[in-house]
Amino acid sequence: MREEFRILSTTAILGYGFPMAAFEEGMKRNPHLIAVDGGSTDPGPYYLGAGVSFTDRGAVKRDLEIMIKAGLERRTPVIVGTAGGSGGRPHLEWCREIVQEISRENSLSLRLALIHSELDKDMLRQELAAGNITPLSPAPELTAKELDATSRVVAQMGVEPFIAALDHAPDVILAGRAYDPTCFAALAIKQGYDPALSLHLGKILECAAICATPGSGSDCIFGYIGEDYFRLEPLSPVRKCTTLSVAAHTLYEKTNPYILPGPGGHLDLHGCKFEQETENTVRVSGTKFVPANPYTVKLEGAKRIGYRTVSIAGTRDPVMIGGIDEIIEGVKARVADNFAGKLGSYHLRFNIYGRDGVMAGMEPTPTTQDCHELGIIIEATGDTQKEADTVCAFARSTMLHYGYEGRRSTAGNLAFPYSPSDFHAGEVYEFSVYHLLKVEDPAALFPIDIIEL
Repeated sequence: MREEFRILSTTAILGYGFPMAAFEEGMKRNPHLIAVDGGSTDPGPYYLGAGVSFTDRGAVKRDLEIMIKAGLERRTPVIVGTAGGSGGRPHLEWCREIVQEISRENSLSLRLALIHSELDKDMLRQELAAGNITPLSPAPELTAKELDATSRVVAQMGVEPFIAALDHAPDVILAGRAYDPTCFAALAIKQGYDPALSLHLGKILECAAICATPGSGSDCIFGYIGEDYFRLEPLSPVRKCTTLSVAAHTLYEKTNPYILPGPGGHLDLHGCKFEQETENTVRVSGTKFVPANPYTVKLEGAKRIGYRTVSIAGTRDPVMIGGIDEIIEGVKARVADNFAGKLGSYHLRFNIYGRDGVMAGMEPTPTTQDCHELGIIIEATGDTQKEADTVCAFARSTMLHYGYEGRRSTAGNLAFPYSPSDFHAGEVYEFSVYHLLKVEDPAALFPIDIIEL
């Protein structure tokens, strides 16, 4: 029977950190690969559109320095997926600079592979005209106008670009936007291990110790791939992997419990089996991979829609709380009347915490009946920062002094925890591209640079 393929997953997202004791336990198991997912769309469209990372540079450098030094010492490749948080050109460059800094400061020699994923919009216009781009629900059909307004578009790569990069024997791979499991699965698949098991294990490893109990996004976990199974082992003595915790994480971020779609096909989990192998390790088998025809990759793009200003306030007046909806509508009407014909397009939103601030329109119990206080976030967006400031300030002052039935005071409806009361939140982006692109060659969209440091 062939040797198990061993993978050390360090943390849920590069920069989230990990305990050195857990990392050292992982290295004792002599991994064939050290890997980490570097990003996500979870923080929203701003980071993709603005070209900045949602993770802290110092924290990312700390994690990478430990991983790279250990990888070079053992001649174990280090692979990062979705570098810089969103995987666009500036994100990849940001992460490359950190690796170069680590190399220079520690006098390290290494071969670095960069896999690009940001796409040229001229090429995308041609693909759109050819009918090769289709929406992912609930996105609408993509138009040339919407594409032109988009700041940048990345494609979510599968394992093929990683396998092509591995042919160059790099010490470190930094990839642009990647399907989350692929940075963990590619080397195992290249070495002949089952693609379905490799991708399923990668799907779990990408969130590190969240699949254990108690779960953690800032702790290491270890994966083993055999001929017809994979195993998961936590590296901290306070955690256990159980059939429940591992199966639960298999359901993570899925609309269908049995199907996990990705580039080039989907995982079929109907025959999946979870077994408690030891007190803290779980064995998984039965996963199948179903190829898709044609091969498609997901496109993600974001466009700027304006600027945001926010004011945070609270109220404890039971009369105001009981009439909060009527007060909000009255304030909105007063703002609209005051600036009619004087401002460009703006949007004014009141987010009410203590009632439906978390779930908004999906809140099943949107009532203030039992509330003794409410948190109110006034959010204004405008074509410019100045316009957003103007709308937010007027809405805030209007609500502060708004007269309503039953009110006993003459001022001071709101309590402000901060001075100044209004905050610039800067540029506002929204996802404008969330579509599938048909491709003939799964690696062609993702050029590779090899850099000797």
